[in-house]
Amino acid sequence: MSDSGACPVLLHGPDFRTDPGGLYRAMRAEHGSVVPVLLEGDVPAWLVIGYRELHHVLSSPEVFARSSRRWNAWDRVPEDWPLMPMVIQMPTVLYSEGEDHHRRAGAVSDALAGTDPHELRTVTTRMADRLIDGFCASTGTDLRPAYTARLPALVLSWLYGLDDERGDRTASLMTTMIDGGADAMEAQRALIAAMTELVAERRAAPGADVVSRLLAHPADYTDEEAVPELVVLLGGGNQPTGEWLGNALRLMLTDDRFAASIAGARRSAREALNEVLWEDTPTQVHAGRYAAHDVELGGQLIRRGDLVLLGLAGANTDPSVRPTEHAPGDRGNHAHLSFSHGAHSCPYPAQEIAEIIAVTGIEVLMDRLPDLDLAVDPADLRWRPSPWVRGVASLPVSFTPVPPLGEI
Repeated sequence: MSDSGACPVLLHGPDFRTDPGGLYRAMRAEHGSVVPVLLEGDVPAWLVIGYRELHHVLSSPEVFARSSRRWNAWDRVPEDWPLMPMVIQMPTVLYSEGEDHHRRAGAVSDALAGTDPHELRTVTTRMADRLIDGFCASTGTDLRPAYTARLPALVLSWLYGLDDERGDRTASLMTTMIDGGADAMEAQRALIAAMTELVAERRAAPGADVVSRLLAHPADYTDEEAVPELVVLLGGGNQPTGEWLGNALRLMLTDDRFAASIAGARRSAREALNEVLWEDTPTQVHAGRYAAHDVELGGQLIRRGDLVLLGLAGANTDPSVRPTEHAPGDRGNHAHLSFSHGAHSCPYPAQEIAEIIAVTGIEVLMDRLPDLDLAVDPADLRWRPSPWVRGVASLPVSFTPVPPLGEI
């Protein structure tokens, strides 16, 4: 990595985790739109927080390539590096390039697109009701473990044809892997083992699920190709959707602009979800891209093989494109980069599935518990300690008890 002449920013630690917005502003003031950073273990990288610069990176795969085989800092990464799952080269749509990526992206998109949106909405409603039945007779609960972190896992389990127990186990492993802690690599190995078992089951007995459609696709996936692909799909669908749902509920419960419309959640849910993608996007930083050759970006010299991190949260709050917070029209502005952009953006069917889960999750909750209220002072809410994914650590709420649906 080249010497920018300025001290790199530590992309970990309490400042980044508790006040990323403030840190982005400080980064921008000192370094501009492209920031030299150090990951855990003092591994160097560049963080792109300028909207236009990030859009350029995402639109130029021939310059900012996807395969981590190109990385020039592998010799500085220990085997037990906690962020290894974010960069380790796996034969998946996430890391592939060229024709191989085109083949994989088409298969993944088609497998997801085979999901009937009406059936998905019905299943999500049923699972949301089941979760709410578990706490609605009380006077309050923590929505994160009881609802927002579980609903996407249950729905994705249904999409994969998994039962609830296996789905919850898979979701727990995915969270551990994405958080990048000491157990990240062990969690990744356990996920691969679980998907290996599932692929063998679906190969022997196909069903009406995403796994079976992927295996039957003309892209002709082998079992060895399908297993890591399914891990990647879970990673892109489970935790970010749960944090998206939780962050939107936090916004609706703490922001006066939404207070009057809580009862009309069918309209306000989409507005809150879109605003969260601008202000508190679940995926804050994404790894990454690797410079195919020396290139200048945002006034910085990026050397061949340098790791370029996608600062989605920083780009979404770039004052050059969003001069004021909550600017008029923001609620209907979908030009954020939270789903990435370009050839490696989140497939549209995946975006649609995530939105159906999140919107339905809010609607059902508000319909069942119309006087839902935050049970703590908003200032007491804490964000989870991850520099990569943003979500509340807990979301305690109170409400008037109602009987479960089966007792009505």
